[in-house]
Amino acid sequence: MTLDIVGNNIDSPAPVAVPDVHRMKVLTVNMHKGFTALNRRFILPELREAVRSTSADLVFLQEVQGEHEKHASRYDAWPQVSQYEFLADSMWTDYAYGRNAVYPDGHHGNAVLSKYPIKSYRNLDVSITGPERRGLLHCVLEVPGHENVHAICVHLSLLESHRQLQIVLLNQLLKSLPPGDPVIIAGDFNDWKLQGNAMLSQRDDLHEVFERHHGKLARTYPARWPLLRLDRIYLRNATSHNPTILGNKPWTHLSDHLPLAVEVHL
Repeated sequence: MTLDIVGNNIDSPAPVAVPDVHRMKVLTVNMHKGFTALNRRFILPELREAVRSTSADLVFLQEVQGEHEKHASRYDAWPQVSQYEFLADSMWTDYAYGRNAVYPDGHHGNAVLSKYPIKSYRNLDVSITGPERRGLLHCVLEVPGHENVHAICVHLSLLESHRQLQIVLLNQLLKSLPPGDPVIIAGDFNDWKLQGNAMLSQRDDLHEVFERHHGKLARTYPARWPLLRLDRIYLRNATSHNPTILGNKPWTHLSDHLPLAVEVHL
């Protein structure tokens, strides 16, 4: 107990209890560096509004531009900050970026936007050979009621032989994590032959959300006439509810991939 300047009793404020979080809205989108299909138009501001409209708690981004000097001078709407910071704005307090591809004008990679603190993150280089650079961005989230929640943003190779090796590396990462922790894996697997999904399906502790609810993976590419099942959301120690393909306007005009959303119960 304390006294104010006129002698009145003032009780110290009680600590505010933060309620446990058991549900999270998750979104994943290959954002094609902020351009429409075939790079016809720069639409990052429209993409930000669309992403914000989902009210997602956790956003997985692939092909996000960290920096590009020529584009910055060419497009009036190019942000003064990185694309992931521009998208995060004031809605997602924490973000992490994994730089994969580096070139003279800049670089791009994967990013995670989170409404919960990101305690730590690391970008694991899973490039195999040649110029194609790929990574697994692994974030550890501080979610009330859970010691650790893991978010892994994935963008795998265009080559089947490389993808199979990258799935092995993803499995090694999963093996290194505490077996009871919730894990959310999302991104562009480029797995049009579905061989990578077959490898991951051998695990009895993992499920893909669209396959669990609809019996098949989501068609996401190309966005306007989706034929290939490239984008995925896998969960471990969590359940999925209402997985959704965002297949209407404006999404069909904001990238060459359709986004996926799901409610995750921890």
